[in-house]
Amino acid sequence: MKRPSAGRGDELAAVAPALVEYTDRILYGEVWERPGLSKRDRSLITIAALVAMYRPEQLGAHLALGMKNGLTRDEIGEALAHLAFYASWPSAITAARKFLDLTNAEAEE
Repeated sequence: MKRPSAGRGDELAAVAPALVEYTDRILYGEVWERPGLSKRDRSLITIAALVAMYRPEQLGAHLALGMKNGLTRDEIGEALAHLAFYASWPSAITAARKFLDLTNAEAEE
């Protein structure tokens, strides 16, 4: 599987080449390809983790990947509402804003 950010992140090889290589080979090449969970479920888990840890920089790419992997707009919205009570209201609001931006951009295409 390719990184959800596509080539974004390749520039990090200038300062952390092993990190880029591990991301591509181990995280996306092995972990995301394991048979124990579907890519859809892995996406939902990843989105939840990124919201809970307040990592908005990575969230946009994973929201898009989640939709590509079969999550619906309603399912992601429901997950964000649920996470507001477990991860924090501000984290869920930030995630919802990222998701709104993503869905608006897709509607314009």
